[in-house]
Amino acid sequence: MDTNPAPTDTPTGTATDNTPTTDTPRWFSGCAIAVVVLTVLVIAGAWALAEFEKGLDGYGQLEQSGPSGYVADPLGPGATARYEDGLKVTVSPPRPESDGTYSLTVTYENDTDEELRLGGDSSDDGVSEYGPAPLVVRAGKSLDDHTSGYSLNWLNQRESAAALMPALGTDKKRTIPVRVKPTKRGVPVTVEVDPPAAGFRETAYFQLTLD
Repeated sequence: MDTNPAPTDTPTGTATDNTPTTDTPRWFSGCAIAVVVLTVLVIAGAWALAEFEKGLDGYGQLEQSGPSGYVADPLGPGATARYEDGLKVTVSPPRPESDGTYSLTVTYENDTDEELRLGGDSSDDGVSEYGPAPLVVRAGKSLDDHTSGYSLNWLNQRESAAALMPALGTDKKRTIPVRVKPTKRGVPVTVEVDPPAAGFRETAYFQLTLD
């Protein structure tokens, strides 16, 4: 009687090595995806927190690098005041004219998500040489309550008020012309920008010199 086991045929090309394959590539891919997802969640959370904080203070705060734009730390000529809600205001350097006057511009750029009424409800109250008003151009430094020895005359005040009054739509820009005449050269001038808002909005101060 033949007791030898019958040979088992192995199909040609079939592997006989039973060594388990490694799962390292699959594990690495899973970790990479988890890291990406976690990073996205962290970024989204930080953005949501920043937006929530802005919402609490009404988006009307100045958000500056360098001078803050506050009354004790005014911006200079050519600088831009940036608000958290996207409004930007730039005051140009004053340009001397041949007749002893000076010209400058105040440019508003509306990157907020709503229409803005920069001059308020009345052109009579939209601009002022003394304040308060949405746009003030006055003699003196930003911290001065009054000046002595010199003064300033805003020559085109009506024109400036008329340019300021129409509503400024989103993604729109408007430049307000200002022409002033000081009683002498070299006097300091302060420009105060306080655009009306439904909520809170800080006043931006610019300090210039009429050289």
